[in-house]
This record gives sequence, C-alpha cells and structure tokens, in this order.
Amino acid sequence: MNQQRFDLTGKTALITGASSGLGAHFAWVLAEAGARVVVTARRVERLEALVAALQAQGHEALAVPMDVTDADSVDRGFDQAEQHWQVMDIVVNNAGIADPVMFLNMTEGNWRSMMDTNLDGVWRVAHRASLAMAKAQRGGSLINIASILGLRVGTALSHYAVAKAGVVQLTKAMALELARNNIRVNAIAPGYFRTDMNGDYFATEQGREYIRSKVPMRRLGQLEELSGPLLLLASEAGSFITGTTINVDGGHLSNSL
Repeated sequence: MNQQRFDLTGKTALITGASSGLGAHFAWVLAEAGARVVVTARRVERLEALVAALQAQGHEALAVPMDVTDADSVDRGFDQAEQHWQVMDIVVNNAGIADPVMFLNMTEGNWRSMMDTNLDGVWRVAHRASLAMAKAQRGGSLINIASILGLRVGTALSHYAVAKAGVVQLTKAMALELARNNIRVNAIAPGYFRTDMNGDYFATEQGREYIRSKVPMRRLGQLEELSGPLLLLASEAGSFITGTTINVDGGHLSNSL
C-alpha cells in the first residue's frame, strides 16, 4: 500500500482528554503523521507542557481548555480551535473517567457523572464537530474511544459498560447518517493498557494474574499498539471504513467462558 495514504500533512486534528494517557499518545501519533494537533482537557498546565514538547520536535500544536461535560466549554473550545486553524478534519473523542463501584453501592451521582462524561460528552463533542464538518462540506473523520467493556461487562463497572456500549451504538448511528456528508465515524475499543489510572493495580501480583488469566496474549497492551488503528481510521488509508469498532485487546473479547 502507498504509505502516503497514511500521511496527515495539511490536516488538523482535535483530541479530547489529551492531558495524559491515551489522549497524549494520540496527539503524538497524529502529529508525527503530519497533522496539526489541538489538544484539549481540563488540566491546562499539562496541555501546555504537551504542546511545548510537540513544538520542540517541530510539530504544530495548540492547547485549548475544554470540559466535555459543559456544552458551553465544548463550543468555546471548538471556536478557539477553528479561529486558529479553521474546521477540524479529525476529532478523537477520548475524554473519559473510570469510577469502579459495585452496583448495590452505586449512587445516582456515580451513574450521572459517568454518563455525563463518557457518553454525553462524546455526543457533545461529536455533534459540534460534525456540524462544522457538514457546513464546510469537506468531510472528516470522527474517532470515538470506546472500550471492550462496551461489548462485554465487568464487575463494579456497570455504569462504565453502559456508557461505552452507548458510544459503540452512537458510532454506528452517526456513521449511517453522516456518510452522505463524507464524514466517517468509527470507534476503537481498547482492552487493558497501562495508564496513569491503572498502573498501580497492574503492578500488583493480583493485577498481573488477572491479565495472565483473562487476556489470551497474557500481557497488557502497549500504547504504540493503538497507533496503527488510529492512523488507519484518521487517514485516507481507511477511506471506506465507517461505522466500525476496532477491538485492540490481545484477544480479551475472545477469551473462553
């Protein structure tokens, strides 16, 4: 395949939840493929550090504060990004939270907070982005970060699983309607990757044994193993892919019952 199909030179990408973890990694991947990157999150100081690091390597980057639970914040963030680089070509809907709690101990506050960030937040960002893309009549790519827990379930994560299942279905529904606008909508469903949120647990023997027993490849994923799927969905290499969820999980979803 012509490697130029993966080239993002001249494209602008916005990544939510980019202050750390997967979001920061996605920003580097897209920048190294040639895209201008707009990194958004609530922790502005971390965004500014990321932008400084990207710029030090010769990449174009902009930090924009954005809280995906606040519609006005989402609008302001997109307005700022568009004033700087016009309409976004690629949006990675990555912002999310994890809040393990057993179902019988769950409060309405736990439930609403999860939905507001992990499902409603994805809708807010995707809706604002797709309106601008459709108006500009230049198409685009929306990539929603789901989870294998949107396809299976796990203990103490009923609210998280429901929110991520909603992301999977929203991805399909958006893809169906937005194809006529040349806007592709896909999702990536990661399995277990070491991040700031889970690093301590997976450093324990209990965490290591969980991975050995549940993941056929018997290891955590490496962030670099998400780079290929991301670039495929963001670039012209994936120009006929829409409504798809790519599982990146070491075979976890296929494990024996």
